[in-house]
Amino acid sequence: MKEKILVVDDEKVILQLTSMILRNKGFDVVTAESGQEGLEVLAREPVPLVLLDYMMPVMDGMTALRHIKERYPATYVIMFTGKGSEEIAVELMKAGASDYVLKPFKNQDLLDRIENVLLIRRIELHNQELRAEIEKWNQELEQRVAEKSAELERAQMEIIQAEKLAAFGHLSAGMAHEIRNPLNSISLFAQILHSGLADNAELREYPEKIIKEVDRIDGILRKLLNASKRPHLELSGVDLAEEIRRALDLFEAQIRLQGVEVETDIAPHVPLIQADSHEISQIFNNLIVNALYEMPHGGRLRIVLRHDAQFIHIDLSDSGRGIPKENLYRVFDPFFTTKERGTGLGLSVVLRIIKGYGGRINVESGEGQGTTFHIQLPLMPS
Repeated sequence: MKEKILVVDDEKVILQLTSMILRNKGFDVVTAESGQEGLEVLAREPVPLVLLDYMMPVMDGMTALRHIKERYPATYVIMFTGKGSEEIAVELMKAGASDYVLKPFKNQDLLDRIENVLLIRRIELHNQELRAEIEKWNQELEQRVAEKSAELERAQMEIIQAEKLAAFGHLSAGMAHEIRNPLNSISLFAQILHSGLADNAELREYPEKIIKEVDRIDGILRKLLNASKRPHLELSGVDLAEEIRRALDLFEAQIRLQGVEVETDIAPHVPLIQADSHEISQIFNNLIVNALYEMPHGGRLRIVLRHDAQFIHIDLSDSGRGIPKENLYRVFDPFFTTKERGTGLGLSVVLRIIKGYGGRINVESGEGQGTTFHIQLPLMPS
């Protein structure tokens, strides 16, 4: 059976003769005696081709044609007309007719025109499908290019971070040694001054301040060394879920005071990792400190812990102020901080620890959109 054709004409003789010709050629034919009835047929079932009379009462063929092309763009139309003027032909084609046939028509001419229009319809619909498929491929390709570009950018940033960390470690180790020698001398002289001024309360406070500032500098140097060089480690099987709970317990009072809502999504039976528990606690402590700093007046802290066959995945998110785009790839740099008070070494420590275990960390953020740190740590070999 060939395609279905709808014949719309107010003359019953034309309907009968046209239907007989088309059925003899294997077409499935439906008929309608007015433009409105034809539209009702199309509303019930799709029809590839309509033979439509130009002159009809109530709704003329031109009006029906415009409705068909507006509502059913996949339906093609051949117009019957008894007026053979060039103006009418141009008007019909502009309105969306695929062809027109002059009355009275020859049977073979009508069939040839129908076959031609149906062939054009098949080609055009196929081309539309191809264009849609090509557009889909283009979108998929653009998405894959964007994903690969993002991966390359992340990989490049990781290389840069690793190089910075290596250079920073070499420099900081030497600096710490050189600074600590004179710092130790300053501390000793300050202690001597302090003991020698036991009877002078006014002057006694000055060496106390010197000693306090020396201790503060020494604390910064310790942080500097922690960020650049791995200390002696005591490796054991570490339960990350338990480390998360301990970190949250540690900050429970601050969380409650700031009105921060905590949400955890921890998968059951997460495998242990071979690590130093003190180092792992530093990861969560530093990230939670930063998250709480960004939510001084409340917000949401969310921690997700998952694993697959190779890695453990940790997402730590806050609903805080977010990180400006220009700062996004500087957050792991030593001494970079936007806090009024802080050394800018916390995230450098986190990066060094995670890299030390063969893991990865990246950050996703935007101004006013909060911040999420994505961490990936390898599982213990079985």
